[in-house]
Amino acid sequence: MFRVSHRRNSVETLMDVLTIARTGVRVTHLMYRANLSYSALRRYLSSAQEKGLMIKIHNDDGSFVYWTTEEGKALLEKLRDVEGFWRI
Repeated sequence: MFRVSHRRNSVETLMDVLTIARTGVRVTHLMYRANLSYSALRRYLSSAQEKGLMIKIHNDDGSFVYWTTEEGKALLEKLRDVEGFWRI
């Protein structure tokens, strides 16, 4: 799902980020799995957090993990429905 043969638009990229972060993921893994530069990923993470689609959890060891919120999962489900409906 994460390898595409065409350039992704912003909605497809957001869907990939939300999908990857459903079970919690560190920023480096998210960056590599979503195939985004660090600066591009920061923009998506910032926007997703502002909109309540993702949260950032700080671990005891000083690291942090990004998680897709329930609101983010609901949006992802709706976007998948639209994608399935619109698929040509």
